[in-house]
Amino acid sequence: MGDADPTEWARRRSEAARVQADRLARRRELESERARELLLSFVGEARRRGIEPGPLLARAGDGPPTYRTGLEGWYLTRDGAVAVDVEGRYYLLASPRGLRARLLGVTVLPSDPPLQVGAGGRDGESIALDALLTLRLEAGNAWKVAGT
Repeated sequence: MGDADPTEWARRRSEAARVQADRLARRRELESERARELLLSFVGEARRRGIEPGPLLARAGDGPPTYRTGLEGWYLTRDGAVAVDVEGRYYLLASPRGLRARLLGVTVLPSDPPLQVGAGGRDGESIALDALLTLRLEAGNAWKVAGT
């Protein structure tokens, strides 16, 4: 390897890294596509079962305050951090604290949904999206978010 051209070696390493990054991005896209299908199915089933959507609030940190988002849908986690709106879009409902947010509400943008909710999170707890959606459907209108 001592005779190898350092420029060629660097070029091959860069190419390998790009290929790996492309492969990872494509896998994430495919997972998000499958997760979107699950969310749309959940919305249809929730409506069929008469599970009512409600206003979705964003949270600042682990507890109050909460801020209006203008979104309507279903919380998927008991802490209110994850939700799906009536169109099947996935949201992480977090917002920085602020007086403006308290008075006017916040804009929360949809996220690419994962197949494993909470993976890589600080608390180490994660659950498959399909299992979470099943739990939410089984709870029906009795689902309560902590602190509400």
